[in-house]
Amino acid sequence: MKRGMLTDCLTTVIALAIAAGCGRKKEVEKPAGSEKTAGRQITIGLLMETYDVARWARDEEYFTKRAEELGAKVLRAVANGDQDKQNQQADTFLTQGADVLVVIPRDLKTAARIVKSAHEKNVPVLAYDRLILGCNLDMYITFDNELVGYMQAKGVLEKVPEGNFILLGGASSDNNAALLRRGQMKAIREHEEATGKKINILDDSFLDNWDKEEARRKISNLLTRFKAEGKPVHAIIASNDGTAGGAIAALKAEGLAGAVAVSGQDAELAACRRVVEGTQTVTVYKPVRQLASASAEAAVRLARGELPDEIAAALGVKLHKLNNGTIDVPSIYLSPIAVTKENMRDTVVQDGWHSEEKIYSETAFAE
Repeated sequence: MKRGMLTDCLTTVIALAIAAGCGRKKEVEKPAGSEKTAGRQITIGLLMETYDVARWARDEEYFTKRAEELGAKVLRAVANGDQDKQNQQADTFLTQGADVLVVIPRDLKTAARIVKSAHEKNVPVLAYDRLILGCNLDMYITFDNELVGYMQAKGVLEKVPEGNFILLGGASSDNNAALLRRGQMKAIREHEEATGKKINILDDSFLDNWDKEEARRKISNLLTRFKAEGKPVHAIIASNDGTAGGAIAALKAEGLAGAVAVSGQDAELAACRRVVEGTQTVTVYKPVRQLASASAEAAVRLARGELPDEIAAALGVKLHKLNNGTIDVPSIYLSPIAVTKENMRDTVVQDGWHSEEKIYSETAFAE
């Protein structure tokens, strides 16, 4: 009787030990940090790719402000377009004790090394507005870039329902450029099916970078070529405001500015002025304050060990999955807004992105 009771006790103890061990294993599957960051200030390593595009300085400003409101400390570095430099900056932040890294990468593949190095130190990584490929990325927050491309094409098609189009892609190394193109083509196909009108795509190449001058040279050469071939260009679907600016500079040189519909994105001040002036047809406004704030909160929660579905629920948004070639990355997509001359005041001005005075001064549409 005693031997049986002892056996039963031992069995119970072993079962409890196994259960406890399973519980510990399950906790390890959570993102890094809930125990190591408990009760102390969280340090975020924010890795910027560049300031060349006007919006990025504002992303950094809004992100830092929100992170500090949440009690976090932000370490900041900019790589000036050099991915190797950014990888080294990430290593420096990890050495300095960063609890989470937030990365805007230059090279989406090479940046995978940042994730690998961070995970070796049990530090989670959040990709900000650009996906990192080929790694076990913890989380990704962006705008719905396919929808951005769709809005760009729709805005142009509303002005030019048929004719010869150039699709001016962004940096070939940027996955967002491919997503934009997917959305642009979706809008074109839907338009053709719905109206019976034909869009003739004269060129659909991508640039080496999101570079205004490269875009100007590209469009200038294409305009010369297609003019010689007797093919007038009716619209250019440019993938951001910088490349749109380059395209419009090339059009001006040919006396075509305003006669050719042009899209963009980012609602840069110069682009908003061009939209009001009539040389740019549409830009797509991505509320950067919303992206930066959501990313700052997600970074803090990742550092505390929260899971992506818990973070999405806390932010009140839907969690998606986007495959990066290795895993289905937990992703949050925020909604962009198409901006034209008609709704400029109700969007970027009302949101405080640009003041009415800055947009409407020095234009023929000043009131």
